[in-house]
Formats: sequence, C-alpha cells, structure tokens
Amino acid sequence: MIDSLQLLIAQTAPQLKLRWLTKEPAAPRPLRGESPKHAQQSLIGSLNCIHPNRLQVIGRPEQIYLTGLGSTAYAETIDKLFADHPAAVIFSDDIEPDATLLEAAERTQTPLLASSLDDQDLINHLRYFLTHALAERKTIHGVFIEVLGMGVLLVGDPAIGKSELALELISRGHRIIADDAPRFARIAPETIEGTCPETLRDFLEVRGLGILNIRAMFGEGAVVRSKTLHLVIDLQPLDHRQLECIDRLSGSLTAMSILGVAVPKIVMPVAPGRNLAILVEAAVRHQILRIRGYDAGVDFIDRQARAISVDRPDPPTFKR
Repeated sequence: MIDSLQLLIAQTAPQLKLRWLTKEPAAPRPLRGESPKHAQQSLIGSLNCIHPNRLQVIGRPEQIYLTGLGSTAYAETIDKLFADHPAAVIFSDDIEPDATLLEAAERTQTPLLASSLDDQDLINHLRYFLTHALAERKTIHGVFIEVLGMGVLLVGDPAIGKSELALELISRGHRIIADDAPRFARIAPETIEGTCPETLRDFLEVRGLGILNIRAMFGEGAVVRSKTLHLVIDLQPLDHRQLECIDRLSGSLTAMSILGVAVPKIVMPVAPGRNLAILVEAAVRHQILRIRGYDAGVDFIDRQARAISVDRPDPPTFKR
C-alpha cells in the first residue's frame, strides 16, 4: 500500500518526471499525516494556506502570486506554508525555488520536489493515483464476474455452486475478474471497484476439476482486471417456507453495505433444475432497467390499477 511520500515518488516519478530538490528523507514520511488535523486535509492541490493540502503544488500562477507579494507578506506566506507541515511541496513547470523557500524547507525538514509537467496535469495524475492507492479496501469471499457489462459478485455458502455458475457464465461469453477473494476498494463516495489479487488472477477453482486457468482456456477476452461493483447475487438453498416469504412482485431485492456503500443485492434460490446462468443474466438485465428508471413490478401494479378503473369507472357526478 502507498502510505509514504517515498513510495509515492518511487511509483510515479518516471511518468510524472518528478525529481528531489532536497535530500530524500531517510525515514518514511506519511502522506496522510499523524495528527487529526492532517487527516482532514486534502491530499493534493494547488498552493492553499487557508485549507492546506498534504501535497502543496506551486505552479506558474502561484509563482506569479508569490513574486508579486511584498517582502513582509511573502515571508509570512512562506512561514504559513511550512508551519502546516505538508508532506511535501512540489514545483511544477520546472520552477526552481528561491533561497527563502529552500531555507524554510531545510529549517522545517520539509521535502521539496519538482516536475516538468504543468500544475494541472501533475495534480490530476497524482490525485487519480492517490484515490486508488489510498482507497478503503475489503476482501469478500465470492466470485466477481462481469455480466453484460455489469460487475456482479456471487456470494453464498461454500460448495453452493458459485464457481460452477461462474464457469457457465464464462462459457456464455461473460468475463471473470476474481475467484474466491475479490478485493474491493471505495474509489468514490458511491463507487466500489473490484480487482483480483495478483496471485489469483486468471484462475478459477471448480470442485472436481481443480484449478482452471480461464485465460488459457477461453482466451484474453474472458478475463478483465477490474470492474465497478453493481450487483450482489446471494445463492441460497431456500426451503418452501422461505420461498413463500419472497415478494412475488418485487422479488428479493435488498441492499448490502460494502465499505459504507449500499449495493443492490438479490437472494437467488438454488434448487435442482434451475438454470442459474440464465437467471443471473435476467437479474442483471432487470437491474439495468431499474438503473434507467423502469421497474417491471411497479409497471405491473399500475397496469392492474388502470384495468380495474376501466372495469369499475367512477360514478357520474350530477350538477345541480
């Protein structure tokens, strides 16, 4: 996990043309900071001394602003910049800091870096990288598969048939992301992205067959590296009483909380003779319609209500 400035620079320096202006710190420098105040700060942004960022970027607009200040105001701004103890100050556009900035950085032991990219490119690239690298993560037992362009997580008790169902879906042209231990990260307030641990990528365990390499068997198009999670399907062996409790109109649609995000969840009964692959495809198509604003259950109820109103029209009203 990228949790220090040094690891961030090691990962992004070649692409973003980053170089150290000061000596690289010997001890790991936390990106998030150690105090509660630091935890509330934005990770990266243009120079801001009111709501400071953990990574303060100084580009040409900020450089013009700083050079336009009087000597007293300039010194106060620099003191304020380093008093907030940023993880680092980064200069874009190959800007070289002046002696005052270098002295303040050395006094406060704040790392300085530079890049030849312009400030907005640098901020956008680092923000995207940090969003994924520092996202909240959770591993859930199940099979994560792409069905009709939607990320679907198959969960259920061991030996319920998750891998067999996934194999049938793959044979029908759908793609697998991860078997057994998909890893999910919250990359936006309402967005969960699922990936596969490197050691498990391409593999699917099917009881009786052992470990299968899906990429080798079905080709490159049968595997995808990551996908947004849209739907959870919980495979359950339900008895007659439990089946009777399922709403005949709306089905078993509920929600499952993953990293604080409510993800639609469907309980799918498992029984001999049921074609689960077709049912999963139908569930995904049904969910796509819900996302677009159409619900067949609501439409059915409205249609019945209209039919009843036609059969039993309102009594006529008479004017006096």
